[in-house]
Amino acid sequence: MLLARVIGNVVATHKNQRYEGSRIMLCRQITPEGEDMDYTCLALDSVDSGEGDIVVIAQEGWSASTAATGKPGAAIDSAIVGVVDRVDLNK
Repeated sequence: MLLARVIGNVVATHKNQRYEGSRIMLCRQITPEGEDMDYTCLALDSVDSGEGDIVVIAQEGWSASTAATGKPGAAIDSAIVGVVDRVDLNK
């Protein structure tokens, strides 16, 4: 799983019918302290996240496809599975 910030969305006029009604979000991985990292990915949104939200991304095929579409077996690598309210670090 990744901790990331939603930095935009991707508009696809044509996509596989399994993904109809799903939003594709552009996400930048962050550290637990909230600092940007180099990794950026696309993820299907399953929790109605928005630009600027801190999110949890599942990057395992079975979990991602089931969370994003409700159906196992869809070809999805990354799905947003949670919106983060806060990160508590034990320092």
